Amino acid sequence: MISPVFGEFLGTFVLILLGNGVVAGVLLEKSKSKDGGWIVITAGWAFAVILGIFTSNAFGSSDAHLNPAVTLAFAVQNGDFSKLLLYVPAQIAGAFCGAVVNYLHYLPHWKETKDRGKILAVFSTEPAISNATSNFFSEFLGTFLLILGIVSIFSSRMSGLQTHIGAFLVGILVWSIGLSMGGTTGYAINPARDLGPRLAHFLLPIPGKGPSNWKYAWLPIAAPLAGAATAGLFMRFL
Repeated sequence: MISPVFGEFLGTFVLILLGNGVVAGVLLEKSKSKDGGWIVITAGWAFAVILGIFTSNAFGSSDAHLNPAVTLAFAVQNGDFSKLLLYVPAQIAGAFCGAVVNYLHYLPHWKETKDRGKILAVFSTEPAISNATSNFFSEFLGTFLLILGIVSIFSSRMSGLQTHIGAFLVGILVWSIGLSMGGTTGYAINPARDLGPRLAHFLLPIPGKGPSNWKYAWLPIAAPLAGAATAGLFMRFL
């Protein structure tokens, strides 16, 4: 089972299980961590990234992208797009499965939570203020900075940096983006992170759930991909 594709699947599964898990803990009724706040959510996502990278590495993916936008950025940078067809389906499937297991983990809490918006927020991102242009720019810029940060962390000039230390630094990078820029859209910065769980929300028999807001769903896919492609071009030509 150990392979790059399985590593991307399992790493993304862990990322979403832990990342969406911290959101569920903060938002769902009768959770012991309810109302933990934004610091708890952004920290939980940062740690989820670190553990997702370790898992992906351990099970066959030396890349540990866990994110179609990251895969696209490096494809644009080096001109090799072959990994897109392999990694992206695995990442989306891992994200979907992570969201399903998170749903099962918090199973008794769904019926206690009457706020449909909070239920959806456990699975997918939503803008604080709905403005397509501003929301797109936020996700574009956040993803651009994500790619720039990853490339900088693993730059040849930092060749003495061990891979596991790099994983911690990527977690800090995501934590920083969440704290500084996540208040506008919830910082998807990862099409799989939003699409896979949104599909799970749509399909799962969650008591009292509302619509999955497919009207907005295109943006946390398109904007991160655009930001990543731009970052890839930036790195390629500089």
